[in-house]
Amino acid sequence: MKYAFFIGIVFMLFSSCGNGNKQSASFQAVRIDSVYKPQYAEGFQISYRSDGVRLLDIREPAKKNAPVEHFAFVPESSIVDSIPEDYTVITIPVKRVVCMTTPQLKGFSMLNAYDCVVATSDTKRMQDKEWLKRLADGRVSRIGIEGNFNSEIVMAKDPQVILVSPNRRGGYEVLSETGIPILPFWAFNETSALGLSEWIKVTGIMLNKEAEATSLFNKMAAEYNYWKEMAAKADKRPTIFSGEMRGGHWYVPGGQSFYARLFKDAGAKYFYEDDTHTGGVLLDYETVYSKAYNAEFWRIMNGYAGEYSYNVIKATDERYADFLAFKKKQVIYCNLEYEPLYENMTAIPHVLLKDMIKAIHPEILPDYVPAYYKRLK
Repeated sequence: MKYAFFIGIVFMLFSSCGNGNKQSASFQAVRIDSVYKPQYAEGFQISYRSDGVRLLDIREPAKKNAPVEHFAFVPESSIVDSIPEDYTVITIPVKRVVCMTTPQLKGFSMLNAYDCVVATSDTKRMQDKEWLKRLADGRVSRIGIEGNFNSEIVMAKDPQVILVSPNRRGGYEVLSETGIPILPFWAFNETSALGLSEWIKVTGIMLNKEAEATSLFNKMAAEYNYWKEMAAKADKRPTIFSGEMRGGHWYVPGGQSFYARLFKDAGAKYFYEDDTHTGGVLLDYETVYSKAYNAEFWRIMNGYAGEYSYNVIKATDERYADFLAFKKKQVIYCNLEYEPLYENMTAIPHVLLKDMIKAIHPEILPDYVPAYYKRLK
């Protein structure tokens, strides 16, 4: 909704990451033409100023008291002095970016901005042919893995901004020492699949392609909501649980995660829906079994080199065969070894929803061929 007001002289001070250019508190009032509050994403807000500056405020989703981090995107042809204190200034359109994850890369490929990415850290199971070509010929460099980044490569690439995923293991201290602005990309901690995908608008701001980003997102949201309404008409809501044992713990999506919402939107009841976490949660086997032994569906996502089957599941841990979903052969599976789920995640919320609906309520989509998640045979 369009409206106008004036920024005052005093701004509340919030914590900020990175060591970008911070502006002084002394500035003239500048009119805000509009404020974009995302419909689904909870981790960012954008203010559009009359002088073309975009003010981006970022916080961890679903945490009301989380610190806010501020970024001012300034058009390269502008001379602007009136930037609020504690805002990190980034000139747009951004032409040199480091992306830490393949979902971040997807926003640049969707907006046809491959040339803007100069380095990345996450190339495991990458299948995008254009990114692989650029990694092979050196146009995009590998900077190492979390906790062991090569800051010399980063500085040689001279990026304007580094996109990080704070929910990952981290190790970003060495990058903060370079003085390059670090922007936290909280997409994976959003509470809905559409909230995750709506972060393409942040990428759109950086590239001066906001209209294109908005158009892409609106199409995804429209289809997602259509099939969500179809699933809501289902007569039953079977229970679904998720994950498997790894290293002595069972990793499950939190009850406020976008996966929990995806299961709900597909017409199922998530077994851990009362939990308050937006990221993953580690549980012991006994806790999962006590809550999910009688659940009708079981969602598994892993990387298995070969044909995954119920025999493989049982061979991994004989206790798995005790779950009702195993006995009824109602496992919903995605093999990351062959399916580029992560690198496409931000672009396919509607596809993932249809996959889940097909598995849980096949009568709603009788002719649909699932793309990533399929009922294990």
